[in-house]
Amino acid sequence: MATVRCENVSKLFGNYVAVDNLTLDVADGEFLVLVGPSGCGKTTTLRMLAGLETPSFGRILIDDKDVTLSPPGKRGIAMVFQSYALYPHMSVYKNLSFGLEVRHEPRQTRDQRVRKVAELLGLGKLLDRKPNALSGGQRQRIALGRAMIHEPRLFLLDEPLSNLDAALRVQMRLEIAEMQKRLGVPTVYVTHDQVEAMTLGHRIAVFSHGRMIQADTPEHLFKRPANVEVATFIGSPKMNILTGTLLNKGLTVSVRIVGTETGLSDLQAQACVGLVDRTVNVGLRPQDLHWIQEAPSRCTSRMRGRVLAVEPTGAETFVVVETDGHLVNSCFPSFAPVHPDDLVDLAFDPDDLYLFDPTDGRALLFADAGAAGPVTQGASNTITV
Repeated sequence: MATVRCENVSKLFGNYVAVDNLTLDVADGEFLVLVGPSGCGKTTTLRMLAGLETPSFGRILIDDKDVTLSPPGKRGIAMVFQSYALYPHMSVYKNLSFGLEVRHEPRQTRDQRVRKVAELLGLGKLLDRKPNALSGGQRQRIALGRAMIHEPRLFLLDEPLSNLDAALRVQMRLEIAEMQKRLGVPTVYVTHDQVEAMTLGHRIAVFSHGRMIQADTPEHLFKRPANVEVATFIGSPKMNILTGTLLNKGLTVSVRIVGTETGLSDLQAQACVGLVDRTVNVGLRPQDLHWIQEAPSRCTSRMRGRVLAVEPTGAETFVVVETDGHLVNSCFPSFAPVHPDDLVDLAFDPDDLYLFDPTDGRALLFADAGAAGPVTQGASNTITV
């Protein structure tokens, strides 16, 4: 077991800043997911934790011991790469046991560990086969088993499911989550897939342009995003960001978006002090839009638009509506009874609106949660309300 800490860690490749002043903690037994678009610094962070890259600045501690300059073999870590990286000429048994042989572990110890890990991962009947005779999911299990067999203090996984088909990815997500829970080893998992991040992580660290912009639980990231980037990255379909104008109506404050004016509650208005008569970015999640004839009574605000696209997926239907110069994503259960070019009326609850500062993108207001406080950079990186 271990705790991990990155203290003011930066990584430069020439003049390019891959990771910028990262401070992040991983607790004992925690499953932390690093997520973000390609090139945001998440894999470089993982490689620095593994010892495959040396930080340009800052330090890395495992169990309060500075390992910044320690080689990978001295850190007690195990890493699973995006490619399976199996030895094609070796059997499953030999692939699992090879690392133990290199370390000169006794034969009996090797055999016990191989069979224990194989049983845990459902590979017990495949030990004599070679990788080319196995499915992608089975090969991925071998890669995981090869990491597990060393009984590491820290697991590092770099997009291990990206080579699998959709159905197998779902199955392997369940297996990885169960494995980590059973072993209790702190795990850092890198992915660009926010669905993987939301379903696997105890906490998620969102990266952008080399910086960690928020780290929190999946629920808090979804409900209390620090800024527009987090809000649009977490959630599928992504949050609609609409240009709005705050208006002072005597004793009340309202916001004008997509051709409609919506009154704000007192709590919402307090979050907008100093922004009245200014442009703001308004966030509205697709799931919070309803057909007007089926909308709950609390949905007092309306918008009208023309359907551009209808994308049925079975359980849900995504509908893109053009209204007042904006493209609005909406999401409805089952099959939506609309077609392209139809005119539709949608309703939403004003309490479901998010407000973001138009200059720096920071959150001003969370849906149904009140005004946003300052974002603290660091291990928790949460927003206080």
